[in-house]
Amino acid sequence: MTPHSLAFYVHTVTTGTVLGLRPEDTPEQVAAVLGTDFAENRSGARAMGRDYGLAEFSWHRARGDQPWSGHHFSLQVHRLAHRARTRALPGEALRARYGRFAPRLRFEKLRRLLDARGVPLVEIPEYPGNAPYYRTFWQPRSGVAVSFVAVHGEYSTPGTLRPGDVYRIQAPVTAPEVELRRARAGGHGAQGGPGGPTARA
Repeated sequence: MTPHSLAFYVHTVTTGTVLGLRPEDTPEQVAAVLGTDFAENRSGARAMGRDYGLAEFSWHRARGDQPWSGHHFSLQVHRLAHRARTRALPGEALRARYGRFAPRLRFEKLRRLLDARGVPLVEIPEYPGNAPYYRTFWQPRSGVAVSFVAVHGEYSTPGTLRPGDVYRIQAPVTAPEVELRRARAGGHGAQGGPGGPTARA
């Protein structure tokens, strides 16, 4: 993988931002940075998501006459493994800043780079529907979770990914959410838990 795209992932996990954009930013703020080339999905008048290819941002609101409130963002890293889409998928803003993105991101490589910068990742319990196929690690300060393929499952993991490949990066995953997962896992804290692939794209 190129050093530039690795730097992007390291920066996102460290800061909890995408090109400076935070999970709570408005649709207008996100469009000002990532542009207007997106696919928009709405669930009624109270939930909206914008898909920029690699990055996705989601918003909620209590009523249709209220402004949108940022809910979360995710990096759908698994999509890069479709080689026909690797060149265009990250989007113009990310390509302009970071250049070429490789088809796969190896979790251990990302973790080593983060460890070297004093940015530790800790494992959190997987959702039962994702175990044992996925594992998730969390950065407590930034609230970012990284989910990767732990073991291959014919109908549970993408055929384009290998064990150890990152599936998705998401923020925020809050400390109360992590504690709830640990409580549901019986306090064992490991297998049984990322922030992730349950809503696959």
